[in-house]
Amino acid sequence: MKTFLKYWLPAILWMALIFAGSSDVLSNANTSRFIVPFLHWLYPPISNEAVNVISMGIRKCGHVSEYLILAMLLWRALLQGANWRVRLSILFVATLLGCAAFAVGDEFHQSFVPSRTPSVMDVLIDVCGALVGVAICVAVTSRKGLKQKRV
Repeated sequence: MKTFLKYWLPAILWMALIFAGSSDVLSNANTSRFIVPFLHWLYPPISNEAVNVISMGIRKCGHVSEYLILAMLLWRALLQGANWRVRLSILFVATLLGCAAFAVGDEFHQSFVPSRTPSVMDVLIDVCGALVGVAICVAVTSRKGLKQKRV
């Protein structure tokens, strides 16, 4: 039970947070109420086109960062919270596939939310974020392995 709480619960809670964010709560209409006034406060003569581009950029960076974190949490859970010893390449693929499957499910969920629009592009952005997260995990795990071998 301790293993589950320590390794799997953070990944599951993060998935729940992503799922909640794909509801109306973080829709463009709701987030624009904060982003647009902030951008106008920051730079009053900003054009509406620039606001739209920046807002979209912020939203897409959110996709990258949330799936980067998910990949790291899922990697950690699979590496230390499961009782299987596998090669890093298999762990890499399993983590990436898990994140991709969750991204597809998340976009499918958005198809039922009137204020949201599912997008294949968002899935690709999510997978790119997960890829960065897994690459970081591989680098850190490989480095730890090298240090342990030297000792």
